[in-house]
Amino acid sequence: MLHQIIYKNENPNAEWVVFIHGAGGSSTIWFKQVNAFRKKYNLLLIDLRGHGRTVVIDEINKKLEYSFTAIAQEIFDELDRNKIEKAHFIGVSLGTLIIRQLVEIDSLRVKSMILTGAIIRLTNFSRFLIFIGNSSKKIVPFIFLYSFFAWIILPRRNHKKSRAIFIHEAKKMKKSEFLRWFGLTATLGSTLKSFEKIRHNLPVLFVSGRQDHMFIHDVVKMSNSEIKGSLSIVENCGHVVNIERFEEFNVICLDWLAKQNQ
Repeated sequence: MLHQIIYKNENPNAEWVVFIHGAGGSSTIWFKQVNAFRKKYNLLLIDLRGHGRTVVIDEINKKLEYSFTAIAQEIFDELDRNKIEKAHFIGVSLGTLIIRQLVEIDSLRVKSMILTGAIIRLTNFSRFLIFIGNSSKKIVPFIFLYSFFAWIILPRRNHKKSRAIFIHEAKKMKKSEFLRWFGLTATLGSTLKSFEKIRHNLPVLFVSGRQDHMFIHDVVKMSNSEIKGSLSIVENCGHVVNIERFEEFNVICLDWLAKQNQ
């Protein structure tokens, strides 16, 4: 069972919004969204397997399948426990891949998607970084490796706060869990290619910082190819828009969600 935080709206007809964090993060990275979103929606914030306060038992987890499909199914299991039939999903970074996996499994349970700092394709540079990580992951302290990647993805001075938050949350992970999650990079390329073939006809909003140098180029192209795709680019901002420019992020997302019900 995944650790979760639930905020119920007083309106019995309020829709659900489910927040999915990225690798090394936790549900706490959405702290700037809670007060704004709970005014209209029911909220479900989840700590993924091995992250945040989701308890990890090595003897059990090492027997579990570590794949995007298995991780996405755990999220559907939580929706079932909470009797949530359908929801809007908001994800950041690797969390955007998990949301796209949810769509592949059962698109009928996804009302819409908001993908911030979306990972769309692997570039030659990102493949090189994965190679470096796999070559050194067993000899270099994992938090050093995670911090290195955080600096590569969030290199600027104005990225300092979001970079620090993600590194702080990553320190809560066990090394064994970090290695299992990093193992997902072996299938990342093929997973991303499979997503490109999906035609879901769902509303999707991409929110990216102009300074998200590793991913924004492919996000722009993907947003143009989506049938119901929209794109919002936030200036002077990097990979983690929901932290760096949270007020703007909240307004963009809430305005877009409101239009989905018109």
